[in-house]
Amino acid sequence: MKRLLKIPVWKHAIMLLVCFLCVFPLYWMIISSFKGEGEIFSASFWPQNFTFSNYTYAFSEMPIARMTVNSFILAISMTVLHLVTGILAAFAFIRYSFKGKAFFTILLGLAWLIPVQAIMIPNYVTIVGMGLSDNLLAVILPYAASAFAMLNLLTTFRSFPDTIMEAARLDGDSDLRMLWNIIMPNLKSGIASLGILLFITNWNEYLWPRLVMSRLESSPIQIGLRSFISSDTNLWGSLMAATTVSCIPILIIYLVLQRQIVDSFVRWGTK
Repeated sequence: MKRLLKIPVWKHAIMLLVCFLCVFPLYWMIISSFKGEGEIFSASFWPQNFTFSNYTYAFSEMPIARMTVNSFILAISMTVLHLVTGILAAFAFIRYSFKGKAFFTILLGLAWLIPVQAIMIPNYVTIVGMGLSDNLLAVILPYAASAFAMLNLLTTFRSFPDTIMEAARLDGDSDLRMLWNIIMPNLKSGIASLGILLFITNWNEYLWPRLVMSRLESSPIQIGLRSFISSDTNLWGSLMAATTVSCIPILIIYLVLQRQIVDSFVRWGTK
């Protein structure tokens, strides 16, 4: 508290302004979801006539609950797979000595730089050939491993002392036991930070699911939100209502894990 009082007033003003700019779009989305179509473009900061018609129409036109569950399944599955493959790859790089290690590290970095659009068509042809269209596996399998996760975990694992691993090896611990009982508990903050960022990224994934999914019942919530926008008319009120509902799970997760989320952004912002 004393440290906050020592901060100049103008810095507090800037922080309040930044907080307002961050929160205002969320506030505008929520109040717009309770406005009628004739009032949606008004400059009023509060609905003159509250209406739930936007929510009624959104739930009648789109299976919001089912699509939200799909988004959770995709985000959690892909995050777990990225962490598992990234942890195993990072451990292999720091634990074993093999020819071409530097080359494979560079290759991993180049793989991270390849844009998703460059491999999207081959992945699509493969998924269609396997008969996985309109299946959640079509979204999960092509991106079960992440070069971004591997590189970041490799940086994290390199900070672990080699002497501790050698001591564990002399005590007769196997590699997997060493990884599970010694390394991961000491690096859990870095792994958790990466997991939070991966979950947020996977939750917001749109382009690849839009390509392989055609039915709303099997699509994530981000695909359904696009259905309220067309070339003929844009249902902004219903879009705001559906977006508000889709944000509730993420807001709950943020309220529960807000300290870890802030720490994760601070950690990766200072890397």
